[in-house]
Amino acid sequence: MSEPFFLPPDDDPAPIADVAFADLPPPPIWSAAAVRLLQGVVYHDDGAELWDKVLRCVTPLTDYFARIGLRLVVDESDAMAYLRQSRQDEFPHDYDSIPKLFRRSPLNYETTLLFVLLRDEMRRYEEEFNANERCVISQHDLLSVWKAFFPATKDEVRLNRTLTASLKRAEELKFVRPFGSNAGSWEIRRIIKARLPLDDLD
Repeated sequence: MSEPFFLPPDDDPAPIADVAFADLPPPPIWSAAAVRLLQGVVYHDDGAELWDKVLRCVTPLTDYFARIGLRLVVDESDAMAYLRQSRQDEFPHDYDSIPKLFRRSPLNYETTLLFVLLRDEMRRYEEEFNANERCVISQHDLLSVWKAFFPATKDEVRLNRTLTASLKRAEELKFVRPFGSNAGSWEIRRIIKARLPLDDLD
């Protein structure tokens, strides 16, 4: 059997990626804000510089995201900005279809239940307290409500473990975040109002 034959490599070939990036113009001043928005909701308290950049560059950011089928929403009253998928009826009739970048992921019963409870807690908090303050709930109080949706024979330790797992999922989606140094306290973030409108709970 003859030995395999290999072509010798070129002397110091120029990497394709290096050639491409060498010709790129400098990034626009809003590029970092665009990346952060693609990663998820941006809040005022994520950093004053980032938030200011979003506010100052709304027009170019809106134009950029519109080209890939996304709509930029800046809610200054709740001090947050986020992206949503544009609906097909928002495009011109002769506009080419754009694949969806954001896709809905199915949620299990426990996680869906938690989101509904968090949204209801946010509604109650805004009606009874200052809407500009942080909405914070302890996991102990949340567990007390959580238990009512499961059989009385369900083990409380296991229920709390399931609740913790669902809270971690909510944290990944930036619906909640641990509050302060007190373990077991969670701040409900205002993006849940946009992602889960009250009309959807009726």
